Amino acid sequence: MSTRTANAPADETDAPPAEIAPGDGARPHWATVAGIAILFAAIVIAGVIFLPPIAMGAALLGIALIVLLRRILFTWPALLFLLAATVMFIPARRYALPIPLPFALEAYRLMIFVAIFALGLAFLFDRSRRWRPVAFGWPIGIFLATLLISFIVNGMRLANLGLANTSMSGFFQLGVLLSVFYSVRQMLTSERMVQGFLIVLSWMAVIVAFFAVFERVARTNVFLMLANFLPLVVLRDDGGDATRAGVNRAYGSAQHPIALAVMLCMFLPILIYLAKYAIWPRNIWNRRIAYGIGTFIVFGGIIAAISRTAVVVMGVMFLIALVLRPKVALLLLAFAVPGLLLAMFVVPAQVESMLLSFLDVDTLIASQYTSAGMTGAGRLADLEPAFVEVRQFPFFGQGYGSRIVVGDDANSFILDNQVLGILMEAGALGVIGYAVFMLAPVVMLIVYALRWAVEPRHALLAFALAVSIAGYSAALFFFDAFGFFQSFLVHMMLLAVAAWVYTEGSRKASAPKPAWTPERVSSPTPASSPEPASSAEAVR
Repeated sequence: MSTRTANAPADETDAPPAEIAPGDGARPHWATVAGIAILFAAIVIAGVIFLPPIAMGAALLGIALIVLLRRILFTWPALLFLLAATVMFIPARRYALPIPLPFALEAYRLMIFVAIFALGLAFLFDRSRRWRPVAFGWPIGIFLATLLISFIVNGMRLANLGLANTSMSGFFQLGVLLSVFYSVRQMLTSERMVQGFLIVLSWMAVIVAFFAVFERVARTNVFLMLANFLPLVVLRDDGGDATRAGVNRAYGSAQHPIALAVMLCMFLPILIYLAKYAIWPRNIWNRRIAYGIGTFIVFGGIIAAISRTAVVVMGVMFLIALVLRPKVALLLLAFAVPGLLLAMFVVPAQVESMLLSFLDVDTLIASQYTSAGMTGAGRLADLEPAFVEVRQFPFFGQGYGSRIVVGDDANSFILDNQVLGILMEAGALGVIGYAVFMLAPVVMLIVYALRWAVEPRHALLAFALAVSIAGYSAALFFFDAFGFFQSFLVHMMLLAVAAWVYTEGSRKASAPKPAWTPERVSSPTPASSPEPASSAEAVR
């Protein structure tokens, strides 16, 4: 006979026993334990047979750390952090993982594939997860369509020249890079996660800038020493020697000083936004001081790279702010002038090479005509031979990915101009698609920031991202964006944040609705609050 307490609900004792979720104190089934043990033994045996001792030790250490930290590592914020840290701190084309494969598996590629795999599992087995809108999928689609048309038109010629596989490899590499935009966008599910991701990513940029300044002073690049502490194989150990005006230029964790400077410039608008609306530090004055120091360090890293391209990027950013937000632009100028004067006093050679060289137009133009017809020729010197090839294939180009600029199979020359590279490979049609890909998000974000946003923090975030992306777009005329992976991947991650604010940020009632309306929590927060996590716009 069943007994029932006087205060118990009528259906309490009759209810079926609650299921105990894994990790809530229930003992794992013996079959699960046996399966894990067999799998681990198989991994160990296979590693002993096929892997060198160092790689095997690193693999076992990695497995042990994963088991110990599984509750922290198997979360979307942790995956975002690991992806960002890999992109920001491990130089591309310089290290590979010690895994015997037919190709060099770089760390950033592994993290991209892990993110794709994790999201694939989530969409398959998590019924509550649904596809989040990307907003900028149509510009990407237009760009890829123009490249595909170029490949189809030139297919027979590429096959005859033995370049079809090279072109397909170029498509695959571009697809891997673009997948970061989609992966990061799907992992950004709330405003708190967006804020945390921006904070972590920006401070990683500050760290890179700090060590770039250290590299310039001590002539030691700490990012070239990672193989001493991490299980990495060195692919290229050339030391990264580059000078301008007799002064060594900093590489940091980038592939080239220009790429480093462009990447750091992209964070200047983000740091300004975080100084006002970041969720950490909570005290507004502490926040302004912290991000003011971070901005100063990033500016120092830009100077350490000694890149005139960075001056163009910052000039474009300032002009956009001056036209659309003149008060903000003038305030920034008031703070920038004393910093510039200080830099001219401390490092006059760098400032002269970066800024004052623009005043001597004849010398500047002459420097871009150096070494015509040779590797590393000036940008203007590359125009004439490039347009000779463009005139042969003006509309559809030679086929995307068909140009090889390094190695024994090189069939073209380095341009330092991504737009010109697209013109040669995909023709005028490809340049149109590329312009849509790069500029459409900028226009959409500016319209959202100035007309549709309700919350000031969303408007400022959209505007900061638009300025950052516009600055990166201006740099495309001065370096090979697709060849410098770190800056392009940072661009993809910031574009993913832009997709979040465009689709899930606050909107006026009269504004066009995004294709998908996120669920909203019921307790709104005043617009003046710097804490966005509990706002009406946060996504569950």
